[in-house]
Amino acid sequence: MEQIQAYFPELSAGQIERYRQLDALYREWNARINVISRKDIDHLYEHHVLHSLAITRVLTLVPGSRVLDLGTGGGFPGVPLAIYYPEVHFTCIDGTLKKITVVKEVCSALGLENVTALQARAEEWKGEKFDCVVSRAVASLDKLEAWCRPLISQKQRNPYPNGLWVLKGGEVHKELKLLSRGAYYEVFPLGEWFEEEWFEEKYLIYVQW
Repeated sequence: MEQIQAYFPELSAGQIERYRQLDALYREWNARINVISRKDIDHLYEHHVLHSLAITRVLTLVPGSRVLDLGTGGGFPGVPLAIYYPEVHFTCIDGTLKKITVVKEVCSALGLENVTALQARAEEWKGEKFDCVVSRAVASLDKLEAWCRPLISQKQRNPYPNGLWVLKGGEVHKELKLLSRGAYYEVFPLGEWFEEEWFEEKYLIYVQW
């Protein structure tokens, strides 16, 4: 929690309290359903919460925006972002029902009313369209692009044009070459924002068509 408060001093007392509750909630649910690796649960705030919040360093969302968290797993990056943006609605989807159960229960315990969690796959989505899609290392960039194109609304309301925001690690430039011709992208190294060693060679990638 000290890391979160140090990097995000603008957080309200209510937001800080919700982030603080995440540790006990995820430990409890992880004991029943393994949504975070056993070794990684002790690094919840650095590897999952802070990692998710990296998106806010660039992406500004106006109230009423609608965001899809594709392949949310146990709720990342959607849940930390929903706490940060209380006036933005997040739809968190995953193909695995037990993971969606965790997201629902965590959000219920936190009193988060701006999150909808559904068992669904992006490639089969027939519902509403979104201002942007966020995701963490769910699939290669070319697959994410193919899934997300039909999900992006044409109506613009945020400073960045509607598109895809992906948290990735490793040799991302190889994946960037697989994007369709005409796709515009920006790459943000997380090590420029966070001093912890874990963030070296980790990136936030924005893709827009």
